[in-house]
Amino acid sequence: MGWDALALVDAADDRPLIERRAVLRGDFYELQARTVIERVSPAAGIAQQWAVSPYRGCAHACRGCGARAGHRRLGLDSGRDFDTRIVVRANVVERLRSELARWDGREIAVGVGGDCYQVAEETYRLMPGVIGALAASGTPFTVYTKSARVLRDAEPLVRAGARVAVSIAFVDERFRRAVEPGAPTAQARLELVSALVEAGVDCRVLMAPVLPLLSDAADQLAATVRRIAATGARVVEPVVLRLPPGTREWYVEWLAQAHPGLVERYEELYDRAGLPSPGYEGRITGQIAQLCRMYGMECGAPVAEPREPAAAQLSLV
Repeated sequence: MGWDALALVDAADDRPLIERRAVLRGDFYELQARTVIERVSPAAGIAQQWAVSPYRGCAHACRGCGARAGHRRLGLDSGRDFDTRIVVRANVVERLRSELARWDGREIAVGVGGDCYQVAEETYRLMPGVIGALAASGTPFTVYTKSARVLRDAEPLVRAGARVAVSIAFVDERFRRAVEPGAPTAQARLELVSALVEAGVDCRVLMAPVLPLLSDAADQLAATVRRIAATGARVVEPVVLRLPPGTREWYVEWLAQAHPGLVERYEELYDRAGLPSPGYEGRITGQIAQLCRMYGMECGAPVAEPREPAAAQLSLV
């Protein structure tokens, strides 16, 4: 259920669903979620099948973010609203602890619906509780982020045996300004990876999303992998841009303005589900894998290794 489980009430009220079910505080909608562990769409391109996201929407405003469609189910749009109207699961820690008590040990992704260390985390500080709940249950997890705020929690992440995946798709600032306008620079993220590695965090780089016909040239891929290797990271996980409904419209709108000659080629490259041609994707990921071997890094998604759930603590009576 999760975000989809919000019941429609008072059909005469034409406000967005989120405005009827949440409390607006400043720039944030505070919501009491019914469930917090959700299935990850195969279109996301990541290894985990389940995720928990303290925040829905993301101030990084990445054009190619595959989580945009979630805002539509809340009565908001998947474009500007996703970037500026952030939904906070205020009870995420409480609900997560409850759901983990019945969890079977499969790995969970953290922060798929919106960066879990975006600016909202400065106000709500939900991640220490999320990390604590996952660690106490013995559940393996990977945190997805672009933000240096994750360094605040480096020690508990190390103790929990968690992975952190930092997204660095390219090192050309022109692309970053165009398609990730609210995100930290590539250089800042490279420095973040170095800091996480130095702190002993199991850190990998999510080279995502590779932008077809824009950031996929051989010299661009080589420059990105070379800079990643210099951080001390040992693993790169490449993901070619996905364009599921909700993301596709927002990205193609930008593409038509900035690179109108590419729109038709994108229509040929992507299927209706928003997945790139397997032949194209295989060629790009193969190039990145070869570059990783040159620099002594592993390439690809981690192998899922479920853990036995931690034994439930008996209550004292």
